[in-house]
Amino acid sequence: MEAGDRACPAPGRSGSTHADHAAPGAIASRRPTSSSTLPTLMVTISRHALLADGSRTLVTTGTGYGTALACHRLGAQLVTSVDVDPYLVQAAAGRLAAVCDLTRQPLPGKLDRIISAVSVRPVPAAWLNGLRPGGWLVTTITGLILIADKTPDGGTRGHIAYDGASFMSTRHGGDYDDPAPQASVWAAADGTGEDVSTSRYPLLCVPDSWAVRLMLELAAPGIEHGVQRSDSAGRTVWMGHPDGSWARADADGPRNIADGHQGGPRRLWNLLEEIRDRLNTVGELPVHGAAVTLIFDGETTLSRGRWSATL
Repeated sequence: MEAGDRACPAPGRSGSTHADHAAPGAIASRRPTSSSTLPTLMVTISRHALLADGSRTLVTTGTGYGTALACHRLGAQLVTSVDVDPYLVQAAAGRLAAVCDLTRQPLPGKLDRIISAVSVRPVPAAWLNGLRPGGWLVTTITGLILIADKTPDGGTRGHIAYDGASFMSTRHGGDYDDPAPQASVWAAADGTGEDVSTSRYPLLCVPDSWAVRLMLELAAPGIEHGVQRSDSAGRTVWMGHPDGSWARADADGPRNIADGHQGGPRRLWNLLEEIRDRLNTVGELPVHGAAVTLIFDGETTLSRGRWSATL
């Protein structure tokens, strides 16, 4: 499901199990791998694509909702819809025959538009190769809507929209193949840690702050978050990373200053504090409105003022 208040309780998949195939009453415990996108969010990214009469367009399938929108606007003969999951394609519409991993395979012909309702990092090189010069790409990176057009040199330039959107990340089979934090990481996070420092700010649960979460994900992709709240308004927050890094902080109330405990190869708490310093010094974070440059191999660079991040 989409993050935060953009989530919608629609059928989807957890791990390699689709909701259609789950036993009644079963509670899924794996990471979500697909969902039905909030309709207004699909309209938003379609609007960013500036669809025009005659635009040859590729869209990701999922439930087929985005495909239906594109076919209604352009006509089915101009729309190609693909997904890595044969069942999702079959369930979306039996007439959709193309099933492929569009992050690894060449795209069909030269396209005027690519609209992707999955999150990528970085943008697949196959997408850049599949766009004609002047063609438009709309996708998401870590909750950021990226809008870019193909340049004559084979690269792509654009910007990050001020709208926020979070989609399932790309996968290459029935489930994700990227690692998750091990149980030992969460066990270590309950300890004192190798480094303890006092924050300058009230305790923050990172998923509650959209822009802070995006900045942290750009700096250290793959962080998972946890929070536990007490009856007395106190709470504990955790961060864990597959590389073994972790951070934990406790506060007795919502406005209390907390000590950050951290360990592992990277200092996640320090990364978070640097982001909050920027937010409180400048008044905003640079991710929204940032310029985007992509080169032929998919390397993606975001920049705004003195800030930049290369994926």
